[in-house]
Amino acid sequence: MTGVRKFSPQFSAMVNEADQGRCVLVAGGAGFIGSNLCDRLIAQGDRVICIDNLETGRSENIAHLIGHPGFAFFLHDIIEPFQVEGPVERIYNLACPASPPKYQRDPVHTFKTSVLGALNLLELARLKGARILQSSTSEVYGDPDVHSQNEDYRGLVNTVGPRSCYDEGKRAAETLFHDVHERDRVDIRIARIFNTYGPRMDPEDGRVVSNFVVQALSGLPLTIYGDGQQTRSFCYIDDMLDGLTALMETDTAGYDPVNLGNPGEFTMRELAEIVLEMTGAQVPVTYCDLPRDDPHQRCPDITRARRLLGWAPRVPLREGLAPTIAYFRDQIRERQQLKENLA
Repeated sequence: MTGVRKFSPQFSAMVNEADQGRCVLVAGGAGFIGSNLCDRLIAQGDRVICIDNLETGRSENIAHLIGHPGFAFFLHDIIEPFQVEGPVERIYNLACPASPPKYQRDPVHTFKTSVLGALNLLELARLKGARILQSSTSEVYGDPDVHSQNEDYRGLVNTVGPRSCYDEGKRAAETLFHDVHERDRVDIRIARIFNTYGPRMDPEDGRVVSNFVVQALSGLPLTIYGDGQQTRSFCYIDDMLDGLTALMETDTAGYDPVNLGNPGEFTMRELAEIVLEMTGAQVPVTYCDLPRDDPHQRCPDITRARRLLGWAPRVPLREGLAPTIAYFRDQIRERQQLKENLA
């Protein structure tokens, strides 16, 4: 990828300082949420340093930004220390695989990303006097026994299961953010992100929206795990970006975690029916065993976000699925053309 720069653990990262605007570092900036956030920040006049190791992030997500004077991309794994030249006013930590099939490939590295990556970014925030936002997750609630989940709920998490590397890694990162704030007065924010979907999701992401849409567009049966009555709440990417940036910029939220997600709740069966209707696919639905520790219910209580940020999602599921389906349709078409060209 043209414009990619590698660096050693001691590197200088900078963007064109002649440009106006704050310097914002986005770790995991080539991922689904991260790349959309980079676009949002550039559009509002910020200068962006994007760091990603491209293990789950994709270079195509940020290809259009390469060469922009306010954007710099560095290929680096944040579990390794690094330095940044010049001022940094904001740091978003979005660097961790969130797809179960992907974070389970190397669970030890996933845990290191959450813990060592958090430590490295917190140290950078301390040195720069930057505000830093941790992208935590609804997975810290595990398979909850309360409904809906608010920020005071402490969760029901298995520490030795297949999802533990991600769930417990994110919980540990929240602890690090809290303790570094208490010790060093680093200015922190913690967002607990619930299921988010939209353009730039990886077709091989392995989560339910991407699975259903890709299967439907490919003429494959939709795979439902369990009986299809387990629920999720789906937040469109634009709403999530509104929430993340509002949390980063508010001075009213303090240092406690804030749920960000859409409280509209759907069963897996309901989502499958909506996807089949919107894609026009004539394929069956098949049922498989529910994976171990897969949550049966997941729905955010966003009372705190409404009160402190004045934020609530605005995009209904069907409205958000339309551009998401169009994006996956283009992705499938491009991959098919590539296969034909290589044949």
